[in-house]
Amino acid sequence: MRVRCGAALLAAAAIASGCAQGDASEVDSAEVTPAAGQPPLKAAPARALEAYAARLRAAAVARAAAARRWGLAKVPLTAPPPPAKKPVITARKGFEVDGQRELDLPPVFTTVPTEQKVVFLTIDDGAEKDPAFLRMTRELKIPYTAFLSDFLIRDDYGYFGKMRHDGVTLNNHTLNHPYLRGLSYKEQKREICGMQDVIEERYGVRPRLFRPPYGSYNQDTLLAAKACGIRYAPIWDEEVFVDHWEYRDDRFLHPGDIVLTHFRGRGQWKGTMPDMLRRFLDKVTVQGYAVARLEDYL
Repeated sequence: MRVRCGAALLAAAAIASGCAQGDASEVDSAEVTPAAGQPPLKAAPARALEAYAARLRAAAVARAAAARRWGLAKVPLTAPPPPAKKPVITARKGFEVDGQRELDLPPVFTTVPTEQKVVFLTIDDGAEKDPAFLRMTRELKIPYTAFLSDFLIRDDYGYFGKMRHDGVTLNNHTLNHPYLRGLSYKEQKREICGMQDVIEERYGVRPRLFRPPYGSYNQDTLLAAKACGIRYAPIWDEEVFVDHWEYRDDRFLHPGDIVLTHFRGRGQWKGTMPDMLRRFLDKVTVQGYAVARLEDYL
């Protein structure tokens, strides 16, 4: 056994002396060629950090160029990372229905509880299908949440498929956009579950979010939504149009506010969806808000 150990030590010494030929002070571990499949000992972390910083710089440059290209007053702020612990979402006071807590019904809310200076852009129905809007949000990296009605999207399901490919969550706004409080429970369930089926069939996912048309609902609405697999029923605190804003409470943005707009174009507005987005971004940016993804907080 001692003979074998001695031979092994001599071999190791020989290998070590062979590797150490030349002036040891000239050997830089960052330049040592590693064994196949192995990263350099000290260079890998530094190079990875440098590559990451380069990607961040490139993204910032691209976003600034996109902001100029789309005529924004300032480059939109980048949203902070979403909270590791999601906030508890409850129904806004005064927006509850009978049995809200006892029946564990989807909460109706207008603001997400957060101290982060973020707002959430949500877009309803699907009437306008402007390819420039998709390019603008893609180039500027602006997140938003869509609430869709089948009677308005069925002529071009592919447009919203592109939206989903960009990372947008497609959610439920009923089949036909009715005034739900005027319908029976059975009729409301058909509207909500039917839209769940459409989105699942077309886009492969069953939504957790539902927005009642016109922001109008009753207990049957939330009972039906829960039966259809809905977890949350966000509405809005502000609404942005192409030429003005409207407010639910006061004329200020607040951390966590949900902002509503619609898929509209020149047929209904004095402008386009990119015009609307420009107005929205200019206001929230100058007030120090970033646009975050609603689903990241739910």
